[in-house]
Amino acid sequence: MTELEAARAGQLTQAIKDVAKTEGLAPEEIRDLVVSGKVIILKARQSGRVVGIGGPLRTKVNASIGTSSLVCDLEFEMKKARLAEEAGADTLMELSAAGDMDTIRREIINAVSLPVGNVPLYQAFCETIRDYQDPAKLDPEYLFELIERQCADGIAFMAIHCGINLFTLERLEKQGYRFGGLVSKGGSLMAQWMTKNKRENPLYEQFDRLINILKKYDTVLSLGNGLRAGAIHDSLDRAQIAELLINCELAELAREAGCQVMVEGPGHVPLDEIEASVLLAKKMSGGAPYYMLGPLPSDIGAPYDHITAAIGAAISAKAGADLICYVTPAEHLSLPNEEDVVLGVKAARLAAHVGDIVKRRGVADKRDMQASKDRRDLNWNKVFDSLLFPDDAKQLVEERKSVKQRRCSMCGDLCALEQAEVVFKDYIKGEKEN
Repeated sequence: MTELEAARAGQLTQAIKDVAKTEGLAPEEIRDLVVSGKVIILKARQSGRVVGIGGPLRTKVNASIGTSSLVCDLEFEMKKARLAEEAGADTLMELSAAGDMDTIRREIINAVSLPVGNVPLYQAFCETIRDYQDPAKLDPEYLFELIERQCADGIAFMAIHCGINLFTLERLEKQGYRFGGLVSKGGSLMAQWMTKNKRENPLYEQFDRLINILKKYDTVLSLGNGLRAGAIHDSLDRAQIAELLINCELAELAREAGCQVMVEGPGHVPLDEIEASVLLAKKMSGGAPYYMLGPLPSDIGAPYDHITAAIGAAISAKAGADLICYVTPAEHLSLPNEEDVVLGVKAARLAAHVGDIVKRRGVADKRDMQASKDRRDLNWNKVFDSLLFPDDAKQLVEERKSVKQRRCSMCGDLCALEQAEVVFKDYIKGEKEN
């Protein structure tokens, strides 16, 4: 029985209780949100850890790691996975596209306590190209067998490219392609498979079969964004919207069948279209959790795209996005290294919190208020306790020896807060007494 089916039966499962405790909500409220499809629960079978995503819950952050044909080092990827967890990622996507992908997947899952997701088309096409030198030789039967194998290994959620089908591919062709091209690896390979074989995407054509496999393991369906925009000038084009429409229809079918589901999107989006992108996906999917890939509101930020994406992610979280996929400084340039992963996670966490200050006002901003008061009172130890990255802040202060008594090296003898205390000390004292 999936978490969705159990919730519909009125059960308060341990996973629901765990999410409720973490989020500070009543278990009954979480259960009702799961029933409505507005909250999903990812379960890490290797550790027992659960993560709730959607609705009024804290905006979560995903980190992605994985091999490529040019850099294939399992130990390197395992180290990045652990660093992502230490930096505060809520989920991990294992996106390897080279090496012994069964072994890599199993080792990565066991290296962290996080729910781990993946994209099954990566392994399916990599092994097909290795064996036949042609992605069009992919056998749909092998694809479904692989999906079940990956679920059995403990994959908690899968990005499945169902929405890139003959209809949506025709929209891409009729609009005259794109400025940024087709940037999804799974999407571009499936487009090639459909075109060469003159056949429908088997993941779309056999959607019921796919759902039955995912339900067996309560693996969450993440409806992949194979036609996401790779350039801000492609944002909200007809191909992308056609895929979103298909994905939202499939999300409804998945929920009706008892499968937990979220929707992915949208890639590169200018600032003035980000909120519209979130609201459109939420409206058409019946409020399904929205997994935000980026978004990047500029195409020229490399190698600082963790900052570019953080700008977009903050607006996305404020508008209602539920899971933010981090972007590292190496985006568009290189496979990320350890430092890139840590910076990407921390930038995304900060962006998610900035959005949550608005989306969850009165809850998410309590730490901000406390940090402000302690900063006003020059109470350094308490300031550190409220920060999102306290260890990093302490390290900076210690390395630069920036704090002398109460003052720091930013203002020194002209500390504005000390000067203001002379005028407002009675107000501050009265606040503390009350």
